[in-house]
Amino acid sequence: MRFGIFLYEGAEPIDLATFGVLSVARRLRPEIGICTITPDGGITTLASGLRIVADHDIGTAPRLDVLVVTGGPAWVAQSRSVATLDFIRRHAASALIVSVCTGGMILAASGTLDGRAATTKSRVMPPEVSPLHRMHNDHPQIDAREASLVDTGGIITGGGVTLCIDTMLHVLERHFGAAPARETARSIEYHRAWAANLADLPPLVVRHPLEQ
Repeated sequence: MRFGIFLYEGAEPIDLATFGVLSVARRLRPEIGICTITPDGGITTLASGLRIVADHDIGTAPRLDVLVVTGGPAWVAQSRSVATLDFIRRHAASALIVSVCTGGMILAASGTLDGRAATTKSRVMPPEVSPLHRMHNDHPQIDAREASLVDTGGIITGGGVTLCIDTMLHVLERHFGAAPARETARSIEYHRAWAANLADLPPLVVRHPLEQ
C-alpha cells in the first residue's frame, strides 16, 4: 500500500509527523510504502528553513493508494497553483485523499470537498484568521466542522497541527484494523493523547452519498 506525502515550499515541518507515524507502522505492516512528493521535486525548503529532498515531483509521482496533503504557511500559494490542484484532482479519482491541518484549504480550492463535510486547522495566533472560519466563509459548498478529523469515505480531512498524528492513526485503523493502529500509537507514546483527543474532539465519520 503506497502512501504519498505531498509537501511544498513553506509547508509546516510538524506535518512530517504523518511520515513518522507511517514509518513506525511499517514495523507491523511492512507492505506500507512511503514516498515524498513536491511540485518540482529535488530540494524543497519547508517553513523555518528545514530542507528535504523529495522522491518525486508531481509529474513523476507513482500510482498511490493514499495521498496526504500537508499544511503550512504557504497553503495560500498552493491553493492558487493550477498544477497542484490538478494533481490533487487526478489522484482523487483513484486514491484516498487525506489532508492534515491547512492542507484542507488546498483541497477546498481544488473542489474535491464540494458537497462534503470537512475540517481544517481552527486554532491560530492573532492576528491570523482561523482557517476553519475561512473555509466556512469562502467555501459555502463545504460543510465545515470543528472535529479532530472528518472521514467522508474517499476523502479524510484532519484538524490542525498535532492532529495530523490522530488522522494518520485513523487511516491505519481504517485500512489495517484497530490493533495495528493502537500498537502504533503505543509505540510512539501517543496512546494517552489519542484517547484524550478522541474523548474531547471526536472524529466525524459521515459517508458521502455517492460513496456509501
